[in-house]
Amino acid sequence: MNNTSFNALWVTETVDESATKKKSTFSRAIIERNIDDLPKGDVLIKVAYSSLNYKDALSATGNKGVTRKYPHTPGIDVAGVVAQSSNEDFKEGQEVIVTGYDLGMNTAGGFAEFIRVPAEWVVKLPQNLTLQESMIYGTAGFTAALSIFKLQHSGLKPEQGEVLVTGATGGVGSVAVAMLAKLGYHVVAATGKTESHEFLRQLGTKEIISREALQEDSKRPLLKEHWAGILDTVGGNILANALKSVKYEGHVSCCGLVASFELPTTVLPFILRGINLLGVDSVEQTMEKRLNLWNLMANDWKIDTLQALMIECDLTTLNETYIDKILQGQVQGRVVVKL
Repeated sequence: MNNTSFNALWVTETVDESATKKKSTFSRAIIERNIDDLPKGDVLIKVAYSSLNYKDALSATGNKGVTRKYPHTPGIDVAGVVAQSSNEDFKEGQEVIVTGYDLGMNTAGGFAEFIRVPAEWVVKLPQNLTLQESMIYGTAGFTAALSIFKLQHSGLKPEQGEVLVTGATGGVGSVAVAMLAKLGYHVVAATGKTESHEFLRQLGTKEIISREALQEDSKRPLLKEHWAGILDTVGGNILANALKSVKYEGHVSCCGLVASFELPTTVLPFILRGINLLGVDSVEQTMEKRLNLWNLMANDWKIDTLQALMIECDLTTLNETYIDKILQGQVQGRVVVKL
């Protein structure tokens, strides 16, 4: 097995030393690698599926905030079968999932036919979930589920009113729309893509508003109360403006920064309306919480329209088409990579 070769997406960096200021360019290709070249770890996994996240596209285009050293294989999500294991908790042939931790960031990731990782990163595939379905969720779905879990734990209930989802056609946003609808919430989806309205209705949204409506430059620190809750995936002015309209003691989760990592707001929504702003990180969650959320996603929270979220492609199409498309905001739902 150790001499086995496999295909992987390979991102390389070329530094122009002749320039006054060193300049790097990055290129991608599908190459053949050897299992011996993989990092050390307890569990070798033959990858069946991966999925494309915004972070993967950043890694694949040379973002040093995501990946420090190149050459590198991105892919923060994996679903596959154990090929070898030195840990007694995992047996050859067992179906497993890996998301989060350092996978695909500075550890060779899922855009390859094999990965090798520490056993503490690995989750056994829950019953009632296929490998493909687990990657329709992936990190984006896990993040959406974690956001909803935090909103519910803070006290958000369906009968309290409308819940706004920003960036609703993206990976996290689209799963969040479908999952919230499944749980009985009145979902309002915010998007700048008029061509995606039917897609959002299919996922269960009750209303759709334009992204521009949340970008209006109101100088007022508070606006009329409207939202019982918000699941925000974009940050920036969109989140800042939405906060002004949250109902008294409403709840807001924040998990993304596609619009901006800055938050130009005041403390007034927090101290006059007592709202809660909940930060969501999907990378370093405990295994106990991971297992709990994956079991919810496979059972009580499982989305009826899961297949409607998916675009499936191979490694070549991922490289040639979808990495660039997701950076340009031209992907709706989830891109699942079949290895």
